Amino acid sequence: MMTREKWVVTTKKADFNKMAERFHISPMLARIIRNRDVITEQEMDFYLNGTLEEMHAPRLMHGMEQGAECLLSAIREGRHIRIIGDYDVDGVCASYILKRGMERLGGRISVAIPHRVTDGYGLNIHLIEEAYQDGVDMIVTCDNGISAATEISAAKEKGMSVIVTDHHEVPYEETDGERRELLPPADVIIDPKQQACTYPFKGICGALVAYKLVQMMWELAGEDASVLLRELLEFAAIATVCDVMDLLDENRVAVKYGLSYMADSANLGLRTLIDACGLLDAKITGYHLGFVIGPCLNATGRLDTAMKALALFDTTDAREACVLAAELKEMNESRKAMTEKGVADAIRQVEECGYEKDDVLVIYLKECHESIAGIIAGRLKEKYYKPVFVLTDGENGIKGSGRSIEGYSMYEGLHEVEELLDKYGGHKMAAGLSLSPANLAEFRRRINEQSKLTEDDFVQKIRIDIPMPLPYASMQFAEELALLEPFGNGNHKPLFAQKNLKVHNCMVRGKNKNVAGFVLEDESGYRVNGIYFGEAETFAAQVKENGNRINITYYPDINEFRGNRSLQIVVTHYNFMQ
Repeated sequence: MMTREKWVVTTKKADFNKMAERFHISPMLARIIRNRDVITEQEMDFYLNGTLEEMHAPRLMHGMEQGAECLLSAIREGRHIRIIGDYDVDGVCASYILKRGMERLGGRISVAIPHRVTDGYGLNIHLIEEAYQDGVDMIVTCDNGISAATEISAAKEKGMSVIVTDHHEVPYEETDGERRELLPPADVIIDPKQQACTYPFKGICGALVAYKLVQMMWELAGEDASVLLRELLEFAAIATVCDVMDLLDENRVAVKYGLSYMADSANLGLRTLIDACGLLDAKITGYHLGFVIGPCLNATGRLDTAMKALALFDTTDAREACVLAAELKEMNESRKAMTEKGVADAIRQVEECGYEKDDVLVIYLKECHESIAGIIAGRLKEKYYKPVFVLTDGENGIKGSGRSIEGYSMYEGLHEVEELLDKYGGHKMAAGLSLSPANLAEFRRRINEQSKLTEDDFVQKIRIDIPMPLPYASMQFAEELALLEPFGNGNHKPLFAQKNLKVHNCMVRGKNKNVAGFVLEDESGYRVNGIYFGEAETFAAQVKENGNRINITYYPDINEFRGNRSLQIVVTHYNFMQ
């Protein structure tokens, strides 16, 4: 089943020549920036030149100042503070940021990160009981807690204070069309998604919320945090990319500066992991965070315990850092193999059971390791362009993860069938859930029955910035595009398009036959090298079958090999002249 595509040219209006003159850029670059909903001159200046000092003040977030004061009081009184994080990259980075920031203020800090299999996501009664037995006075959550009302009540009954720092959607109940938030009974709640919060940008990850809290604490303590915040920003940047936050507003600034600091990171563990991944001499980009470094950090929480990733960030011993980094990389290789098998099993189930007709794919892989369910769901979403839930057997029933498409909110979809679920949480594009095996068939039926998706929702929109002839995609223009970095969710690489090109000398290469190299020629005779990453053999066969005439979406790139630099056109999508 091929994903259906619709190529759409973005046509947002502005005086591109004036913008170009004001910011010393080309009119084409000005148009691309405007396409990212950057409208005013002030917004464009922030997009191109935003600094850390221009990020939003922490105190603008509801509960931030109160939470910082509570934590500072606890630190001064020598109370035992326990951070309870999450087992993904965002949770680990948030835990490290809070731990490092509070320990440097003299705090007595311990950390607990739930085990994905035995504990599940976020707070649970076992972790609350463990904290109580360890003499913990105050619990501070990061990247979780907003939906843990029962667990927080239990902690309060045992005399512990609780501060929630989170970024997930707030649970709610709906009566007569009106929503009422169901906030947990914590002493302080810091979550930009809550109604009472008027923070200017709500799309930040859990680690950036934690970063802001450390910033607030040090400000109230009257201490200079400049060196510390530089170090911690790297971890907020990693989490922002790996949690697939939009690289807009202050997220863009945090990632841009965080990436620049990583070239000379002060953190031994992170430096060692970068080295283990073969990136020590590379210019680290958002791609490397999302697809190289992040998966290694995630692998430990998937196949073992995320405390190992935290230990890597914490260590000051070079030998221990090498051992931990190697272990994380090895676990990620194992995870890749498990994922490939899971994806193949899931595709076979879709085809054999006739699920292609469903609006929402609900796949039950009984023996799949639950830690990779979300990755498999993401791969199926890309293949079928439909919302996907991948479920498997957990310790107490069925557990799983979902990944969504543009037209469907995972969280809202789960909320509509919450009576079938034991637990759920997440946001529009991703969610986690658990349910009884007895409810599986009904869950599949109801989640499809109530999807409200239309045929148009299943057509993936490929958004083109500019229909641009190949000669305009010069080396100089490719270099100018670097001003738009970092690229990622919400700030994708610019995409251009041209019709009616000839393809010459198409060759499939790469160990996995996943790269096609060729020469592109336009109607004027202009030629340039091209490359396609993906199902290269299929690409080459289709080119031959369709007479070498092709329409493409693309971006220009600079290929560097043995000291030589040359322009190449990276083809991202294609179809053929009719």
